[in-house]
Amino acid sequence: MAELAYEETFDCVQCGYCLPACPTYLTMEKETHSPRGRINLVKMAAEGHISYSELEGPINLCLGCRACEVVCPTNVQYGKILESAKEVIQENKKKTKTITKRAKLFQEFVFDKAIPSKKMLNTAGGSLALYQKSGLQKVARKTKALNMLPENLRTFEKTLPNVEGFVQRKKRAEHYPAELKPAVRIGFFTGCIMDTMFSSINTQSIKLLQRVGCEVTVIKEQTCCGALQNHSGETEITKKLAKENIEAFEKYEFDYIVNSIGGCGAQLVEYDTLFEDDPEWADRAKQFAEKNVDISVILSQLHLPFEKEINKVVTYQPSCHMSNVQRRVNEPLELLKRVPGVTYLELPNKNMCCGSAGIYNIVNYEESMDVLNEKMKHVEKVSPEVIVTTNPGCHLQMKVGVEREGLTDRIEVVHIVELLAEACGVE
Repeated sequence: MAELAYEETFDCVQCGYCLPACPTYLTMEKETHSPRGRINLVKMAAEGHISYSELEGPINLCLGCRACEVVCPTNVQYGKILESAKEVIQENKKKTKTITKRAKLFQEFVFDKAIPSKKMLNTAGGSLALYQKSGLQKVARKTKALNMLPENLRTFEKTLPNVEGFVQRKKRAEHYPAELKPAVRIGFFTGCIMDTMFSSINTQSIKLLQRVGCEVTVIKEQTCCGALQNHSGETEITKKLAKENIEAFEKYEFDYIVNSIGGCGAQLVEYDTLFEDDPEWADRAKQFAEKNVDISVILSQLHLPFEKEINKVVTYQPSCHMSNVQRRVNEPLELLKRVPGVTYLELPNKNMCCGSAGIYNIVNYEESMDVLNEKMKHVEKVSPEVIVTTNPGCHLQMKVGVEREGLTDRIEVVHIVELLAEACGVE
């Protein structure tokens, strides 16, 4: 049985340092939607003063950005408290049958079967590419057929990236030799949604790693990182996926396991927390977690062969999970400032979440847009030509923000890998 992280709630002294850092407190202006408010609710639920159903709303409306952990003077483990609450709530809903059988089966299918399935995701990615390249997308938009979709899906359809088709997907090899010696041995983690919608960024990542002296292997045995499942309280599914990844990667002698996905990277580096009470897996999970790094970490340590100037005004929207969980703050900035021709302008309050947070912007669309509106006020203050991101969710969310503000002709949103690839002449 899952249990709330009750003991951890006593580390919170209710000082309020977390309030200015919390996006939902900023937009909702309620204590129940602040970190210290949620911690207090978890404590009350553990003591039996409120029900799990009363806890559910505030917990589900938390973005999980964990900015509160960075500013907390008493080092409260907010992430642990939050995940325990989500797990208990989900387990209670199944036990009390407050979740319908249909919804339960759908969630299990999505989290346990669809997202971890390379075959299903490749089919989805190929179908999206066909939708874009066949002209169906233009027809759907012109005839307003998309109006049949809910507003949240219509919004994100407008910002879909150009997806690689079936033929391009099949071209990816398993092994890529380094262009320089000696080589750093890299196991590349592709991710699920990343490799479905942004597979071209994965391809560019591999090519950049080759350029700087990395021998890259894309193992077929890897699976979903489990982040979406974990954030939805499906801890057992998360553990199952984690075990599959640990077993797959530990068969190889990689120096690092590298990804270009802020959210997935945060889950991978915390695999050890999933198995704290499991002697069989604790050490293996810790060794796996310690090898995982964002691609910016590797690229910042090696020499990038720049070939082209990017004469544009650039700002950077950090991924919360990369900054607050992986604690990788400086590496992306160092890389941006190295790019020839770039004029870097810091985004005001850049550490505030953009409102993406996995699938938060789909299931809590209005609340997500409120957070995004605040973010776009900061963007307008610097008027950049390019917004750089390090995570696919942030990437799509910022594109939505640009589109909603009518700035698509003035502002481009790119992943940092795309910018570096252009500057290095990588197609």
